[in-house]
Amino acid sequence: QVQLVESGGGLVQPGGSLKLSCEASGSFKSINDMGWYRQAPGKERELVAVVADDGKLKKADFVKGRLTTSRDNAKNTVDVQIDRLKPEDTAVYYCNAQITDFSGRRDVAWGQGTQVTVSS
Repeated sequence: QVQLVESGGGLVQPGGSLKLSCEASGSFKSINDMGWYRQAPGKERELVAVVADDGKLKKADFVKGRLTTSRDNAKNTVDVQIDRLKPEDTAVYYCNAQITDFSGRRDVAWGQGTQVTVSS
């Protein structure tokens, strides 16, 4: 079983920055993709950014030019920092990890979500 612990949400003024951190723990062989999604009220969950275990990055257009990511495979962590936040960035942000267990089976784990509110 895998647990994803998220931190870093909160209230931020427009134009500010926010760093979200996620750490995976539990019993698993490896983590493949690991990253962040978000869901705004009344909208579907969408990709923010995902970092593969080889470092390749996939990110949404709405964060291009505003995003910094880091992943530490040894610590099973992934961080994202979003700059120049806008009110439309308000959402619940979820950590996501694609796990391979010791039997070779793949599974997907989600964090509980952390609220990010961008408002003055």
